[in-house]
Amino acid sequence: MPVVRGKDIEVLFSASAIARRNLELAKEIADRHFENLLVVSVLKGSFVFAADLIRAMHDVGISPEVEFIFISSYGAGTASGEVKLLRDVDNNVSGRDILVIDDILESGKTLKFIRDLMLSRGARSVSIAALLDKRMRRKADIDADFVGFDCPDYFVVGYGMDVSHAFRELPFVGVVKGDA
Repeated sequence: MPVVRGKDIEVLFSASAIARRNLELAKEIADRHFENLLVVSVLKGSFVFAADLIRAMHDVGISPEVEFIFISSYGAGTASGEVKLLRDVDNNVSGRDILVIDDILESGKTLKFIRDLMLSRGARSVSIAALLDKRMRRKADIDADFVGFDCPDYFVVGYGMDVSHAFRELPFVGVVKGDA
């Protein structure tokens, strides 16, 4: 078990498993034949996954435009709360296929908010790619179109995901054992 900042971290999804799955996801995305694709990465947690998935998409012949949206639904805690738009996309989404990339689909509130926002602005379609899916936590009626892994009901860190801004740099997804 790796030790980071004096904490034991149990690896759930290794760096190599994530890399393999990213390429598989890129191929699944390519099979959808999106037109005028705009990728919208949800900050902050998805930045590592989005970067790797976009590079994998390039490897299978997809060259999307890339945007970022910054949504807050956690604050400094670990329980999902009110969804707030902190930074919007700059591009006009009207008539475009949108692929929203997020680190984890849990309650679904954030991704439903983003999907509904993009559709209200005239997006042709809005698809969702989530590295992790915690179906047991769903509160909103939404599913991802592309899922990296089904995730057990743990608070996870690494690969862009954090607890109080720590552990984002880990190349794998894991669970902090003991108090984080």
